[in-house]
Amino acid sequence: MEAMKNPSYSNVIEFYNEVAKKAVQLFYPTVSSIRLLNYSENITYLAEHKDGNDPTILRLNRPDYHTKKELEAELIWMKAIKAHTSIIVPEPIAGANGEFIQEITGLKDNGQPYHCVMFSYLKGEIPDEMNEHALSSHFENLGEITAQLHNHVRSWKGSKIICRPTWEYETMLGKKAKWGRWQEGLGITPQLVSLFEKVSNTIYLRLNRFGKTPDRFGLIHADLRLANLLVEGDRLKVIDFDDCGFSWFLYDLAAALSFIEHKDYVPDLIQAWLKGYKKVRTLSKEEEDEIPTFIMLRRLMLIGWIGSHLDNETAQKMGVEFTYQTVPLAEKYLSTMNK
Repeated sequence: MEAMKNPSYSNVIEFYNEVAKKAVQLFYPTVSSIRLLNYSENITYLAEHKDGNDPTILRLNRPDYHTKKELEAELIWMKAIKAHTSIIVPEPIAGANGEFIQEITGLKDNGQPYHCVMFSYLKGEIPDEMNEHALSSHFENLGEITAQLHNHVRSWKGSKIICRPTWEYETMLGKKAKWGRWQEGLGITPQLVSLFEKVSNTIYLRLNRFGKTPDRFGLIHADLRLANLLVEGDRLKVIDFDDCGFSWFLYDLAAALSFIEHKDYVPDLIQAWLKGYKKVRTLSKEEEDEIPTFIMLRRLMLIGWIGSHLDNETAQKMGVEFTYQTVPLAEKYLSTMNK
């Protein structure tokens, strides 16, 4: 939103609420109300219908984050997952004109069009990061689901031709960092620059050594964090494929640990995830040994994301403390992986 310089959170949400009101009419004229659910890279709303039909989920996509072709590819993969696996994912809903991706134009901020998508509503609750016992069980289920996703893309011909971003060092931590550079994160001092540069350089060297062979690099969800999971009974459902793209399979594990990497129980979650994953797909010792690299990769990305998304409640909540909590993780990583 270039025309809104340093917008307050309330001003941003007020603007998006107006966009959402226009957007829902392109899908359903029977919507009675919309309610903001989440404001992150995109903005999602719960749309309730006065005709008694189930609620639906409206997602507004930020301009310049994905092209329309990339959004279409996301929906193609979701449909393939639903058709070929038992994984529970939302179903895209077409607008009144038959198109799945609608466009809102004529807005007051900068004249850019906003793409929007409607999805079916899935029941469930976001896993509670404070409930360690339940979280371990969820991570075992998540490991199994993640392996199923990886097996699916290895056999699905569409994964080789669809247009999605590539998440690699240059677009994650390099000069083309899609989420913002960690060097511009909150609380970054010369001392932290020195520390995190050593970490970043080590990650770069180890990723080059690790390689991008098809058995470890392909189409992934790329954002399987707790906020994108729903629990209903013993079932785990996966939502928000907006960041899906081509990257290392192990990055899906790192993304699942977003914002909690520094928690004491994380090693137990990793073991639970591995237990579930190995029920479906094998992992070599070399792959398991490289897990800390992907966790640190994601952590530095999140520092950059927080620094470049200060109009976001999650970023505001994490704040400078998130950067400081990264220091012991960085020091431990260098002491064990810098070789």
